[in-house]
Amino acid sequence: MNMEKTYNSKAVEEKWYKYWIKNKTFSAKVDKNKKPFTVIIPPANITGFLHMGHALNTTLQDIIIRFKKLQGYNTLWVPGTDHGGIATQNVVEKLLKKEGKTKYNLGREKFLEKMWQWKNETGDVILDQLKMIGCGLDWDRVAFTMDEKRSKSVKKAFIQLFNKGLIYRGKRLVNWCCRCATALSDIEVEYEDEKSNLWYIKYPLKDSDEYIIIATTRPETMFGDTAVAVNTDDKRYAHLVGKTLKLPLISREIKIVSDYIVDKSFGTGAVKVTPAHDAVDSEIEKRNNLEAIEIIDINGKMINVPEKYSGLSVEEARKEIVKDLENEGYLVRIEDYAHSVGKCYRCSTKIEPLMSEQWFLNIREMSKRAVDAANEERIIFNPKSWKKPYILWLENLKDWCISRQIWWGHRIPIYYCVDNKKNRTNCKPIASFTMPEECPCCKGKNFVQDEDVLDTWFSSALWPISVFNWGEDENNEDLKYFYPTSVLATGHEIIYLWVARMVQFGLEFMKDVPYRNIFIHGIVRDKHGEKMSKSLGNIVDLREIIDKYGADALRFTLAQAAAPGRDMQILEESFLAARNFTNKIWNASRFIIMNLDGIDNLDYNIKSAELADKWIIAEFTNTYSKVRTAYESYKIDTAAREIYDFFWTKYCDWYIEFSKTRVMSNDINVKKQVLSILLYILKLILQLMSPILPFITSEIWQILNKDATIIAESKLLTVKKNPNNTHVIEKMKNIQDIIVKIRTLRSKMNISPTVWIKALFNVLDENKEKIVKENESYIKQFAKISSIQFGMNIVGSKTSALVVAGGFEIFLPLEGLIDIEKEKSRLAKEIATLKQEVKRTSLKLKNENFINKAPKCELEKIKMRFNEASLKIEKINECLKFLK
Repeated sequence: MNMEKTYNSKAVEEKWYKYWIKNKTFSAKVDKNKKPFTVIIPPANITGFLHMGHALNTTLQDIIIRFKKLQGYNTLWVPGTDHGGIATQNVVEKLLKKEGKTKYNLGREKFLEKMWQWKNETGDVILDQLKMIGCGLDWDRVAFTMDEKRSKSVKKAFIQLFNKGLIYRGKRLVNWCCRCATALSDIEVEYEDEKSNLWYIKYPLKDSDEYIIIATTRPETMFGDTAVAVNTDDKRYAHLVGKTLKLPLISREIKIVSDYIVDKSFGTGAVKVTPAHDAVDSEIEKRNNLEAIEIIDINGKMINVPEKYSGLSVEEARKEIVKDLENEGYLVRIEDYAHSVGKCYRCSTKIEPLMSEQWFLNIREMSKRAVDAANEERIIFNPKSWKKPYILWLENLKDWCISRQIWWGHRIPIYYCVDNKKNRTNCKPIASFTMPEECPCCKGKNFVQDEDVLDTWFSSALWPISVFNWGEDENNEDLKYFYPTSVLATGHEIIYLWVARMVQFGLEFMKDVPYRNIFIHGIVRDKHGEKMSKSLGNIVDLREIIDKYGADALRFTLAQAAAPGRDMQILEESFLAARNFTNKIWNASRFIIMNLDGIDNLDYNIKSAELADKWIIAEFTNTYSKVRTAYESYKIDTAAREIYDFFWTKYCDWYIEFSKTRVMSNDINVKKQVLSILLYILKLILQLMSPILPFITSEIWQILNKDATIIAESKLLTVKKNPNNTHVIEKMKNIQDIIVKIRTLRSKMNISPTVWIKALFNVLDENKEKIVKENESYIKQFAKISSIQFGMNIVGSKTSALVVAGGFEIFLPLEGLIDIEKEKSRLAKEIATLKQEVKRTSLKLKNENFINKAPKCELEKIKMRFNEASLKIEKINECLKFLK
């Protein structure tokens, strides 16, 4: 068998992905003789390139799919991309801006041509990156949320909901982004803490010298005030409720009302009520039958205000109004105040609450069904802690604002008869797949389509059924066989934006949940703990990581860090460690494969000749069980760590080293026996590794099994647990403890690792004496011990080093091995250097200025240096104590 000396990740990755695609390794068809296991990819927005968060999400899904395929399931993983709505339109608008143009210069039709051009240029880039990562997707099923088949599903869903009376149009307070010029749903608003001010303003009572002082963060909206509110139980203001105030600067009369929602501890306990521009105030308006006056337009400019403020931006108006309030004696004081400000989730512009005509979806019954599904465990959350916030959110959810005032997206399939004015009739809007031929109301022939598009999450919510062409045929075989899907892997940041919406729509249109399990993972953060984003400039380019370390190293790093539900920090050192692991796998496999040359008729009926053989089989049996359990419970990080620990430490560092003398033996039977165990374990561990490390395992598997099934299509071999495993493992642990302690002592005493020394074993535990005597060859081989003297009450000479391990006092005679005085002098110098390091790092850690300003990673490095130096001093003092 030939195997390259060093692992060439680029060549191997290119070879295997081409193979998987050419041979349709991951293509799936309906097979009623096999149980399906289905995953739908969370479609990435076509806004350029995949980021580390996408890499994490897709890697975890691929691991799950590959493991289930090994178990014999008919696996299907559906690929696709999302049109991205506002996000993608913003990208293209920025490109136009560089050319000195806007979308209005082009017009809707030409602008949409530009959008489709962008999609065609970038969509494949994202799919190609998925291939680079090694995703086992069914490439015959690539979907796009705005392609023809998905559009049919969107129209069908909208029309059904409209005809049921669940979709309606109304004027309500909405979250408005002036930059994107569109309404946003509540969950598309992100909140950030900002330093601002609290303005205290006098509102005088009518026909009185009295006044009430209100506190507000938005003095510029005062011209939209239609009341001042106090808490119903606030005795300070009880005598004023119902009285009339005069609005400062314009003297319009407004009432003082009481409402339970007012926070008595905020400011003075009295607040201005601006129903047209604040969600809480809008609720107060409804309960108190107040007027709503709009004073800010969709461009963020002042309207319906005194002429001097009209047309000013919100910020400009604030400055002028505050100045005038101060000049006229209404401004009492200004305080610093930090509060949470809503911003557009796509462009970070401050949200302006405005009254607007929009399309809404009544989701009351859908939310109730989605809550019931979670409570009845028809959907299972992993980890379970995410079930409660999901339910709480659904229980408090308001009707969904589904219309957006942008051009890129699914245009709302509503048509208005334009002949109704001519015929003096009031024709109702018509929901239709295509332009209606005739108005059922007035028999008119001319129609216009609604200008708005649907919220991008509307089509995303249909993804689990639209990928199976529900819009064309809701009874097709694919949909009946592959739906509901098996598991959804997603980040916790879109539980509300996407996860809950899919459950609502799945139950509405299919009468069943869209997936049985929800695997929630964290988000990827940089070394400072910051979320990776383009705006912060901390995005890691996946292509650079893959080019430098290999796709398997990227995948292993992400898998190892992916504790369910928790965010993770990714450092460059993590990729380096993962690449070292792939090199270790290659080198260990190569050692075994190169020693198989000339070996015929290898016995695959495993026969354990010695303790090391029994031990490695026992350890692997335990690892196999742990890894399987971890994969099945979506604890991918646990699977990765168990694989790493077994392969690197137990298999390579211990068993391969134990086996080398037999591998090099001239006795062919001895050689065959140990190689059969090495090969047996290697094949099994390659299978367990393959979901996480598909490229390197595929290559090694092919070298080992020239004409056999590729590893991705192999069936997971079974391993039976031996009840005697625990006893075997304990025996070997005892031997390893002795070896490690002797090696550590040798290192402390600065004894060269090439020098063979004698050892005296004073027996403390007679039960362990027999075990050690039977296996003393391991101790001699690994600890470089030339001879061992066993006995009771053995005492070493004054110049012997002592360690207690494995039921023995172990003495290592040092005569002639080290110059004790010279060694004491060397250690004293080392301590002096280390004390200087402790002093330097300690001063930094006591410096508050350094602690407050230093990056988190730098602070951690200093702490590590301090701890390492302190620990070394402690260990050297132990050695000096012994030497003295």
